[in-house]
Amino acid sequence: MYKTYYVYMMSSNSNKALYIGVTGDLVRRVQQHKTGELGGFTQKYACHKLVYYETFSDINQAIAREKYLKGWKRSRKDDLIDSVNPARKDLSEDFM
Repeated sequence: MYKTYYVYMMSSNSNKALYIGVTGDLVRRVQQHKTGELGGFTQKYACHKLVYYETFSDINQAIAREKYLKGWKRSRKDDLIDSVNPARKDLSEDFM
C-alpha cells in the first residue's frame, strides 16, 4: 500500500516565526496547528500558515529531510520557501 508523508513549514502571519515538521496526514496536522490543539512552539508563536511542503513515499526519507532542513540557516529556509511560494500564501487554503 502506498502512503504519502510530508515535510512542511508553518509560519506566523508576520513570517517571523517558522516551524518545520513531518506528518503522514498534512490536512489533519495543519488543522491541529491552526486550532492550537498541538500546543508548544506553533501555538506560542502563532504559526498557523502553511507556507511550504514536500511529499515523500518513505517515512525515513521524510524524517531525514526534516532534520536536514532544520539544520539550515533561516535565510536558506526563506530562499527555499520563496522559490515556490514568494507571496507566502497559506497553501492550506487550496485543500482545506
